[in-house]
Amino acid sequence: MNHPNNTLINWGLFIMLAIIWGSSFILMKRGMYSAEGTSTLTAYQVAALRILSAGLVLLPKGIILFSKIPRDKKIFVFFSGILGSFIPAFLFCIAETKIDSSLAGFINALTPVFIIIIGAIFFHSPIQKNKAGGVIIAFTGMLILFLANKYLSVQYFGYAGFALLATICYGFNVNMVNRHLREIGSFNIAAVSLGALVLPSFLVLFLTGFFKLPLLNARFIYSTLSAMTLGILGTAVATILFYMLLKRAGPLFSSMVTYGIPFIALGWGFLYGESINTIQVLGLAIILIGVYFTNKS
Repeated sequence: MNHPNNTLINWGLFIMLAIIWGSSFILMKRGMYSAEGTSTLTAYQVAALRILSAGLVLLPKGIILFSKIPRDKKIFVFFSGILGSFIPAFLFCIAETKIDSSLAGFINALTPVFIIIIGAIFFHSPIQKNKAGGVIIAFTGMLILFLANKYLSVQYFGYAGFALLATICYGFNVNMVNRHLREIGSFNIAAVSLGALVLPSFLVLFLTGFFKLPLLNARFIYSTLSAMTLGILGTAVATILFYMLLKRAGPLFSSMVTYGIPFIALGWGFLYGESINTIQVLGLAIILIGVYFTNKS
């Protein structure tokens, strides 16, 4: 039986994670646009700043832990950083140049569904009937979510597809880690993989002309701080908090954070005047019902 204080701490970690990860999508948008709504940083610069900030926070620990990872596992740790952090960071930012942050948060809720699908197709993981039903329900919700936009266009579907592709990357990463890195500590993977992405992220910033921008201008300070907050809180700190929650409360309770994230994204969307309608919320609800069935034992 859990002590009441332990339960309170677990719920505290849960709420903090939902708020931090749910706020990530509006921070991407704030990184690309100033408070007045004018364009500042590019999607590539915001994503690179995010990964660079997170990598620098975890780099000291990553250097220490690097030697503890077996040589034949280091390549998988590197690809975990690419698939689980680097590529999705860019895909979500590119998506949000044309779609609302709240919609990106809704699409992110499909991650557990793609973990099941990719596990079954590429990693030969068994799929139970209730999980298959959950996948169908979730995809029905996704179609409703996509069709709920009154300004349907090829461009809209294309940029929503970038966010969808990011969740597919997450699905590959989780299955790869489960298959090849199960004996490696989760925090070790995060610290080493993100630390290894410091140099590539810096190169992206250099090649996109970030350091030639008027970075002392108030608009650029606002956007840069938003992107760095996204990296430090949304990636580095949230990773640490998640592994704390995972160890304290187990995988089932930890995975429930998936349900809280889109509602935080929805709240930020309302606050910033994004276009959110009842049909989109219905689509989200159906997706979460599908996610429930895919996670149900």
